[in-house]
Amino acid sequence: MLNDLRNKRVIITGSTGGIGLATAKYLAKAGAHVTLTSYRQHSDIEETLAELNRFEGSATFHQVDFADDAACERFVSEFAALHGGIDVLINNVGGLVDRKNTDEIDAEFFDDVAYLNMRSAQTMVRLALPYLKQSASQDHWSASVINVGSIAADSGGGPGASLYAASKGWLHSINRSWAKTYAKDNIRFNVVSPGTVDTAFHADKDDATKARISKGIPMGRLGTAEEMAPTFAYLASHAMSGYITGQVININGGQYMA
Repeated sequence: MLNDLRNKRVIITGSTGGIGLATAKYLAKAGAHVTLTSYRQHSDIEETLAELNRFEGSATFHQVDFADDAACERFVSEFAALHGGIDVLINNVGGLVDRKNTDEIDAEFFDDVAYLNMRSAQTMVRLALPYLKQSASQDHWSASVINVGSIAADSGGGPGASLYAASKGWLHSINRSWAKTYAKDNIRFNVVSPGTVDTAFHADKDDATKARISKGIPMGRLGTAEEMAPTFAYLASHAMSGYITGQVININGGQYMA
């Protein structure tokens, strides 16, 4: 049922590791063209690209600072010119930046978190919209935007993560607005909201802390990036999810139940 992803052109922001890379691999196996992106170069990027290019689809790499509007504009124009358009946008880039309580947050830190988690998504949606509308004019296909939220949007986040949690709450909310506004253009907007996933995001936690967190998860363990990836493919595929928009899909082992 994922056959309609073959040859689709997919942008994944922040995708050289973790959930982004796992999703890129899954989509490439389904025959999609995916782009790996990062704000910095990676010494092993050619090896990673070679792995993905052995699948049914293909992959390229673009170095982009998604907190820089001009850099995003250059990237989207280059990608669209190279591949002839955009079919799926996955806004995965984001992060804590640092752990700070409210009394420690100054204007610079606020802007850093807001640009990374909020403005990057806003900018990429704005720039991709003309191409997504063109893609959505095809028969039997709706373009898809998938925003990566977080369980923190519902829980308020862990220690020092209030601003991160709030930025993800913003993303959950604006996704609904985008879904309503652009449904007429046959573009679907959904959120994948992971729980505690054992990626570099949680590299600051030792085994004892991860074990303690696991006790609060009904399934008794942290998730993996590979367990997140199929849901992105599901939401990208019109055949699988063509009547789904404006939703938040929680993947958290029961850690949070809406």
